[in-house]
Amino acid sequence: MLPSRQFKILQRLIKAGKGLTITDLGSTLGVRESDLMRDLAELESKSLVRLERTVSYSVKLSELGFKYLEVGLPEERLLKYIQARNGAVPLSSVLTELDFNDDEVKAALGQLRKHGLVVLESGLIKLVKEDLGGFPSEVLETKELMKKHELPVIYKDVPKQVMLLKRRRIVDLSEVKEIKVYPTQQLPRLIDEGRIVEGELITNLTSEVLISGSWKTATIKEFDLNVDVPTRTPRLRHPYVQFMKYVEEILIEMGFEEVKGPYLESSLWNFDALFVPQYHPARKETDVYFVENVNLTVNEVDVLERAGRIHEDVWGYHWRVETARLPVLRTHTTPVSMRTIYERGAGEYRVFSFDRVFRPDTPDPTHLMEFHQLEGIIVGRGVTFKELLGFFKELASRLGMKEVRFKPAYFPFTEPSVEGFVKHPRLGWIEVFPGGMFRPEVTSSVALPAMYKVAAWGIGIDRLAMIVLGVDDIRDLYSNDLEVIESIRIPEVMVRNAQD
Repeated sequence: MLPSRQFKILQRLIKAGKGLTITDLGSTLGVRESDLMRDLAELESKSLVRLERTVSYSVKLSELGFKYLEVGLPEERLLKYIQARNGAVPLSSVLTELDFNDDEVKAALGQLRKHGLVVLESGLIKLVKEDLGGFPSEVLETKELMKKHELPVIYKDVPKQVMLLKRRRIVDLSEVKEIKVYPTQQLPRLIDEGRIVEGELITNLTSEVLISGSWKTATIKEFDLNVDVPTRTPRLRHPYVQFMKYVEEILIEMGFEEVKGPYLESSLWNFDALFVPQYHPARKETDVYFVENVNLTVNEVDVLERAGRIHEDVWGYHWRVETARLPVLRTHTTPVSMRTIYERGAGEYRVFSFDRVFRPDTPDPTHLMEFHQLEGIIVGRGVTFKELLGFFKELASRLGMKEVRFKPAYFPFTEPSVEGFVKHPRLGWIEVFPGGMFRPEVTSSVALPAMYKVAAWGIGIDRLAMIVLGVDDIRDLYSNDLEVIESIRIPEVMVRNAQD
């Protein structure tokens, strides 16, 4: 005897003569999909139905993508802007007049550099050749691909070119999980023989059931006392804490020393000493937590003077000391490295900072208002860009990631700059290793002698943890739900390290 809803599910499957999605079953029976799951699990355990689970991906043009279709891609807008101004423009004017944010500047410069069209020298973007080569056709192909996604497109495997659009936030990608239900071969025969019938099944003896007497004609579900109680595997540390500890041990083995810095930071150390102009979009209230009613004293007057002079000489605007003194919740951990260089000065050393940073993002599967950043520097006379790339490859290897790719990037405080990508088994190439060589304007603000070079990197470690631990939602890294915690796999490379 089966409960009425389970019996109706079987009838619907036999009548259809094929597999049905849970959505189809729910709409036919007038039941929510979530309410069908227990019934389907019981029917599957009795070998009456078979469940097939599939995952696909829905891709649709984002609001940013629709904007780019209307006004043009950042790279084509930047190229037209440079061509209209005799082939050379200050980087500062791009940020203000074109109203680009950091991501758009990086994307535009990256695309133009890929085709060898521009170089960035001393704050100027220069057009280096008139022949645009394959650039116009690539822009046209990108726009055609964008138009194909004005309405959602479903993929089993997302094409590489579409993933490139996702990384630029031109399209939105969402996971679509589907469960299809099939009748087993024996089901029609069991129903025809009357071995499966509809009836009332009582799973909970309530006072209403006892008073009404309905239990006398119903079937009471049996309890199997031999079934073991589910066990809980004890863990001493949360998986994310284990991951952070493992990364710290790797860095220490590679010769790095951990340093700390304050959460409440002055804009001087968070922005100005890093050569980020005071009009930069990254310093707006929409991107920074400014702290009021706090008396934060900036004692490093020499850094204030040098930073102000550098900003006015290079960027060509009136620098305000009051703006540099504004207190903020730090948006990255790079101020810790800058303070370290200021305190230690010339020498050969490697340091890293692994701590919390704060940005006013809307929480979603990939963003939080408070998250972790892993940042560090390599200081020395012979430090080169090649050494930075070697560090990224070694770190990726120790985290079990065999494939690493690099492409040129743009950051206000490094030149040359790079973005490192690792291969995710499902999502493809993911950007996780941003870095570069500190610009002379940055090291000059903390009076580091010119013969010393600094390779710097700042990793969104939460994002890297999601890849290593197989987590799709950043919020799961901070969950205290036992089911969520126990569902997180600990990769073999970390298990071996724990055993050692």
